[in-house]
Amino acid sequence: MSPQTAQKTQPQLDLSDVDHRVGKLVGGGQLWEPCTAMDIRRWVMAMDYPNPIHWDEEFARNSRFGGIVAPQSIAVGLDFGHGVQPACVGRIPGSHLIFGGEEWWFYGHRVRPGDKLLQERRFHDYKVTDTKFAGPTMFSRGDTTHTNQNGTLVARERSTAIRYLAAEAERRGMFQNQAAMPRWTPEELRKVAKVRHDWLMSNRLGISPRFEEVDIGDRLTRRVLGPHSIASFATEYRAFLFNIWGSFQWVAPPGVKDPWINQDPGWIEGFGFDEEGARIDPRKRDGLYLGPSRGHVDGQKGVSVGIPRAYGYGATMGAWALDYVGFWAGNDGMVRHSKMQFRGPSFEGDVTYVDGEVTAKEAESAFGVPLVSVKVRMTNQEGVVLVDGVAELELPLA
Repeated sequence: MSPQTAQKTQPQLDLSDVDHRVGKLVGGGQLWEPCTAMDIRRWVMAMDYPNPIHWDEEFARNSRFGGIVAPQSIAVGLDFGHGVQPACVGRIPGSHLIFGGEEWWFYGHRVRPGDKLLQERRFHDYKVTDTKFAGPTMFSRGDTTHTNQNGTLVARERSTAIRYLAAEAERRGMFQNQAAMPRWTPEELRKVAKVRHDWLMSNRLGISPRFEEVDIGDRLTRRVLGPHSIASFATEYRAFLFNIWGSFQWVAPPGVKDPWINQDPGWIEGFGFDEEGARIDPRKRDGLYLGPSRGHVDGQKGVSVGIPRAYGYGATMGAWALDYVGFWAGNDGMVRHSKMQFRGPSFEGDVTYVDGEVTAKEAESAFGVPLVSVKVRMTNQEGVVLVDGVAELELPLA
């Protein structure tokens, strides 16, 4: 076969509906109601983040916050489409999407009950790379600016979507060697439970380390999540409020022609929404029973998009990272910037370990506060890397 013939037979992404949208503002969904204390509790329960300032009313009232306050990770929970909406723009026939990573900037406002986040979205850019997973694969990036009801800037996110041809990923079967679920002995599960308990007790009172007391090379207490299950994945999905029937409205930036709001991105058969049918039966655009997220809880559907068993959500892994470093930073600290790259999914039956190490200190930063950099890594029980990244945290001075 000649090189020209081989090139013709290689699967190709149809990007004809993508190119002309680069750099433009786009639309999406926006929640109708403000955040409630119950929304915050539901979120931390789903993220398995038992920091009492986020769910224990009596504890929170006696803290410096005077009541329930949300973790910084909730910004994505109050968004539409797991924060990936502006990175999934344009129709690519026969495609599927997995989350590739996210970068966050936070500006000092902590979300509390009564806050309503509003989003402005823009499709930033994309590149196409040949991958072992699916051949021609598009890495697209989108930006979301979150402000509250008073116009206060809360956060900015840059999400990365990985869009690929589902049939090609299924044919290659890159993750087939991970199709079998691990078996856990009672003793192994006791060890997992001890790691989880030791972590949640490591800073339950929210005491912030002082900038001067932290040294490069310091290691954060290890965190563990799992073993993951269909139940835990479904719980995570339901904590994203846009999945609740009637919870959001479609919005578009003013003056933008064809602002890409709720068009079909080109999902394969069985993964699309029925927007018209959902006017009568909202389960038809639910996303879990029907739609692009159903492979997360249905291993049979996952196979058709190149994933051999049920698996977790990229946005959830991002939240785990923010919660992990935020817990260490304590009530007087704050995550100011984080950048996480998602290397692989958290599969049903696996556990996810989260580790952190202080790698740098900056007494004077662009944020106007002292920052500590923490390298974050997530691995499964076999040491396979799931997430790599770094977070920059504001810590109080002595």
